[in-house]
Formats: sequence, C-alpha cells, structure tokens
Amino acid sequence: MRLLYFAWVRVQIGLDEERQTLPGSPMTVQALLDWLPSLGPGHARALEQRAKLRVAVNQVFAEPDTLIHAGDEVAVFPPVTGG
Repeated sequence: MRLLYFAWVRVQIGLDEERQTLPGSPMTVQALLDWLPSLGPGHARALEQRAKLRVAVNQVFAEPDTLIHAGDEVAVFPPVTGG
C-alpha cells in the first residue's frame, strides 16, 4: 500500500509518502489508523490528533469502515478548507 501524508501530518511523521505492507488485507480505515502509531514516534504523534484527520483511499474520501487492499493508495491529511 502507498501511504501519502499532507500538511502537519507530513511534518509530524517526517515523510511525504511511504510504502507499507498491511498487517492484514483487506483492512478498514479505522484499523489502519489504529496500526499506524506502531510504525514509530512520528506516526504516533500525528495520530494523537486522529479526530482531526481525514483519509482518502484511491483519491476518494473514506469512512472508518472503508476497506483498504494491498495495492491501494491511502492519503492521510487534516480537513481541507479554502476560499
């Protein structure tokens, strides 16, 4: 799976993207967010604010029960605002 990080999530983790093998496939978005902090202290810091995060799977906004498969692209980012 390809993970993409944006804004302060990228800053906390220290990466803009990485490839990871899912510990189980398919996996829900909620399970992914539960698992990501185990990847290191930066991931853990970023996920402390989980309620402020949004996730997209293959460029489509995802819900906590959305399934993620091994070849998917998953983006993790704060809410988008603009004007």
